[in-house]
Amino acid sequence: MSDDGLVIGVHPSVGTIFPPATLRGELDDVSARVELLTDDSDLDGLDGLVTFTYDDSFLSADLEWIHCVLAGVDAFPLDALERHGIRLTNSSGIHGDAVGDTVLGYMLQFARRLHVYRDNEPKRKWRYPDWDETFTLAGETVCVVGLGTLGRGVAARADGVGMDVVGVRRTPTPVPSVGQIYTPDALTEAVADARFVVLTPPLTDRTRGLVGSEELDALRKDAYLINVARGPVVEQASLIEALEAGGIAGAALDVFEEEPLPDDSPLWEMENVIVTPHAAGATQAYAARVAALVEENTKRIRLDDALANQIV
Repeated sequence: MSDDGLVIGVHPSVGTIFPPATLRGELDDVSARVELLTDDSDLDGLDGLVTFTYDDSFLSADLEWIHCVLAGVDAFPLDALERHGIRLTNSSGIHGDAVGDTVLGYMLQFARRLHVYRDNEPKRKWRYPDWDETFTLAGETVCVVGLGTLGRGVAARADGVGMDVVGVRRTPTPVPSVGQIYTPDALTEAVADARFVVLTPPLTDRTRGLVGSEELDALRKDAYLINVARGPVVEQASLIEALEAGGIAGAALDVFEEEPLPDDSPLWEMENVIVTPHAAGATQAYAARVAALVEENTKRIRLDDALANQIV
């Protein structure tokens, strides 16, 4: 810590999600000096850094702590940070309502064909749906894979509109709004009867490639896959193959193996696919929620306590 108190830098990369100055404003009451950085800023003299992205220069700076404004920190070299004595925290826990609302929106679009009507607008195409094309969510089954903050947000909203909710988690203990819980070894059984399968787990060695051809084959032909976790949780080539072959009804994808999604990806052209730009957690309250975590951890650093949402 510097002689004149804790100094925290706001990295310009947070501008991907919200203006850095907005976060700086939310941190007005924090017990630290907060500096807005530029791409050319020297990191020397900083005790903490709030960032969207990772850069190797972080390791050579004398940082005590890095806070990632995302929940996922797979871009950060955890072993290297630990060797350099840099603590890393993330923004897990702040996205449950936003992601839950987004997933509910995906399901409503598919059930009520709203995405099709929207696509027809520029063509001035007036088309009434086939008699068996639309359905309502009440009574349909959704399987939520991963029942952390994101999964619970999805489950609560699905339950609220009358859906039957089942879930997959490592420990089969009860979760509010979830009627039945499976363990990961029973994943194909869990998804077999679901109209919607929603992926919300973090990206780990266990979840990388969690959904591949075997799991997709287990889905109903009228089922929809929704991924708001991380792209590599799904084998994207297998998913494209299933969509092209009519093995599943469609997919809503907020995350991809490569981001931004390349222009030549066939996913762009599929009417039964909804593509969103890794924005399921976007909300005008994002900066305020990140600021609350940063403020809490500045207090803990001064007390030399374990940090909230500490990864390493």
